[in-house]
Amino acid sequence: MSTPVERLSTGVSGIDEILRGGIPKGFTVAVVGEPGTGKTVFSLHFVNAGLVNGEKAIYVTTEESRASIIRQAAAFNMDFLQAINRGDLVVIDALMGDRGDAWSLRELDVEELVNMVIEAKKYLGHGHTRLVIDSMSAFWLDKPAMARKYSYHVKRVLSKWDFTTVLTSQYAVTTSLGFGFGVEHVADGIIRFRKRLVGGYLKRFIVVEKMRQTDHDKRVFEVDIVDGRGMVVVGPYALSREDFALPASVMRKMLEAELRKNLELYGEEELEEE
Repeated sequence: MSTPVERLSTGVSGIDEILRGGIPKGFTVAVVGEPGTGKTVFSLHFVNAGLVNGEKAIYVTTEESRASIIRQAAAFNMDFLQAINRGDLVVIDALMGDRGDAWSLRELDVEELVNMVIEAKKYLGHGHTRLVIDSMSAFWLDKPAMARKYSYHVKRVLSKWDFTTVLTSQYAVTTSLGFGFGVEHVADGIIRFRKRLVGGYLKRFIVVEKMRQTDHDKRVFEVDIVDGRGMVVVGPYALSREDFALPASVMRKMLEAELRKNLELYGEEELEEE
């Protein structure tokens, strides 16, 4: 008889249903997509769901300040400031680099990130903790070839500390592809957000591309972000192949860029041998 999978609510009931009850406890999940698709809002829900349930949480923000994250949460009736004051939440600010702040990264360095997350875990105490790093892409924007190595290091070290982890990763607006693939390769699950103009209106979508050890809904769903509530699932959405296809000119540039990168990394002779 198989052991039942313990699941954690994402804080968005419709997404929990897509995941057949939530994210399996202990997983590392990649939440990927272009800017403005809802990755941060989803991450806020994930952390808040743990806090409401009496869990501890750590939120690492690399592209917004701590104050901005607290304000966004408050806009959706999530009281992160109270959780910080009572010692249930640590928000690590990796953007401002304030040297007088105990929970502020001095520079975007993966080793420093891991060490500070571990210190935050010790501060919060024993027991399971929800962790969000939003986003991992900031650590390899100037060296995308290191994305997989950095992602593997984060997962390998932090998996020993009783976390369930959400790692967000930015995708390019022009290609809808990652700035260096890494998080997806090491993740136990992949949740992808997309956006598109349909009939003159901005629509956002979600699809679960991968989730180990559990079934999940394979359909594309439309999501919306509502004032005072946050993310809601509108329902299944029928997208054509063209909705996800890239123009031929973009595909050609992507292939040329990939070839140049491989030549720089491996050299022409090594590629010819393969």
